[in-house]
Amino acid sequence: MDKKVVFITGSSRGLGAITAKYFASHNYDVVINYNHSIKEAESLEQELKNMDCNVLCLKGDVTNEDDVKRMINALFEKYGKLDCLINNAGYSMDNLITDKSVDEFRFVVDINLTSVYLVSKYASRIMKDGVIINIASTDGIDTCYKEETDYAAAKAGVINLTKTLAKSFAPNIRVNAVAPGWMNTDMNKEMDSSFKKEEEEKILLKRFGEPIEIAKVIYFLASPDASYINGTVIRVDGGY
Repeated sequence: MDKKVVFITGSSRGLGAITAKYFASHNYDVVINYNHSIKEAESLEQELKNMDCNVLCLKGDVTNEDDVKRMINALFEKYGKLDCLINNAGYSMDNLITDKSVDEFRFVVDINLTSVYLVSKYASRIMKDGVIINIASTDGIDTCYKEETDYAAAKAGVINLTKTLAKSFAPNIRVNAVAPGWMNTDMNKEMDSSFKKEEEEKILLKRFGEPIEIAKVIYFLASPDASYINGTVIRVDGGY
């Protein structure tokens, strides 16, 4: 039986890389994507190959339409299909709105929101029956901070886009989103310890989540066990 194929944007490190390894360990072939982190992408590629995964590593800017079309074409040429798309690429640039330039705002919105539209648009054309999972954030629901006007707005857009894509691609492609809360990722390693402690106190489980805990929810949504879940958002935040 042929393996299923998953394409994960922004998957050279962090949650994307953990998710790639989890899917590979569950008999998926994996297409990883990076734009600048070539060393991390090559390292992950080798690790997946060691797991007997047929892996394709694609460099490309997910906010650039030509790059997206090229990556989807390369994916289809190699595998002839796509079973699951995970729109994971994301970026934050925390500063106050009074200090944030228009270019900075657009850059953050493009990576977090426009990329979801672009990749979903072209990936859907090679998906007969499949699943799209968008990585949103609780910041797009009710935990936003004043330093992230662009990030929070973009993630709220991802949630709304998830619902409209589910309507657009029904009944053959299910579209859902995962909204993580705080995670122990590279992005948060430099966080001020006192701020982290304050945030942990707001979480019922009194700790940040591990990326693997998010990856398992993503995998569930891609699996037949979630066959009747569509157009929804699953919040994974430890009870913030």
